[in-house]
Amino acid sequence: MLRSRGDFESRMSSPDQSNHRLFRAPGRVNLIGEHTDYNDGFVMPIAIGFSAWVELRRLAEPRLEIFSENLGAQVEFALGQSEPQPRRQWSDYVIGVAVMLEKAGHQIHGASLRIRSDIPIGAGLSSSAAIEVATACALASNSGLDLDRRELAKLCRQAENEFVGARVGIMDQFASLFGQANRALLLDCRSLECKLVPLSEKARFVVCNTMVKHKLASSEYNQRRAECEAGVKHLATRLPRVKALRDVTLAELETYRAGLPELIYRRCRHVVSENGRVLEAAKALEAGDLTHFGALMNQSHCSLRDDYEVSCRELDLMVEFAREAPGVYGARMTGGGFGGCTVTLVANEGVAEFKSLVAAKYQQATGLTPEIYVCDAADGAEEVIRPS
Repeated sequence: MLRSRGDFESRMSSPDQSNHRLFRAPGRVNLIGEHTDYNDGFVMPIAIGFSAWVELRRLAEPRLEIFSENLGAQVEFALGQSEPQPRRQWSDYVIGVAVMLEKAGHQIHGASLRIRSDIPIGAGLSSSAAIEVATACALASNSGLDLDRRELAKLCRQAENEFVGARVGIMDQFASLFGQANRALLLDCRSLECKLVPLSEKARFVVCNTMVKHKLASSEYNQRRAECEAGVKHLATRLPRVKALRDVTLAELETYRAGLPELIYRRCRHVVSENGRVLEAAKALEAGDLTHFGALMNQSHCSLRDDYEVSCRELDLMVEFAREAPGVYGARMTGGGFGGCTVTLVANEGVAEFKSLVAAKYQQATGLTPEIYVCDAADGAEEVIRPS
């Protein structure tokens, strides 16, 4: 059972022997720090009130029965396979977790897993990571495993990297496990050290779903990662201590940019400057300086749009309309890009007007009706009591 949702040292065990159990893992929205996690950098997400749910019933046989309520689809998977192969479908996020647990030397008991999620799919709110985390919590607890949450985060990322085939960083899984109500997480993606940052009671984070997700998102994500690696390879010949873009300052990037293709230079400039913005943003929140925090959000979007080139027309329009609304401190795209969501910091008294104004302008400009969610920072993954 998951103990103490906010305890960073909480571990998992399975004292509850009842045959039906329910686990929840939240999605996340990243406030600032985009495309820095896989560069060993800094990010600042919050867990949100949308979640993936896994209802588990223990089976005597060494297999998983997996049913998705959202899709109305079911698959079976035999545990203990020597070389399991992905199916290139939704079930890979679940099976991949089981595979990585077994690969790490853990014996997994059979289970029937019924999965549902209220996290918008394809919106950049980490629906896949939430499913991975909820599955990992359920399988580990059902199997009597005593696993640290950091280890669970690593295993879930490994499942997405190696089994699903997406080269994501660890931010999404970590936020889903370690989120706390009324707090943002300042996460060092290299050391996995995390600091809780207080959120102001004077403003809310509002997420606007553009309702588009362009098909090039996956291929471009992996391409950006390769471009960052090319930048590291070049810079390391001048600065041997450099192992990732996290190790480079803006001054060093300018000094040693000779020989870097312009495209690679701009990719590096985004990551290096974004790391600085995250650290500065944490200080702004601690000081209650929402104006400065909002300005950093605005700078982040411009960098993602111009240097990293992961925005799109719909995201840019949503950010533009958001910034025009009364009571807005700042707005930016959030998530991998090429569609999905924006996040805006809005003064409490302006939230209702913000929602109506932005929705109307966006619909008029695109013909699309956006979904708008007011998000509060939520607690991380847990085993929950099933409602009667």
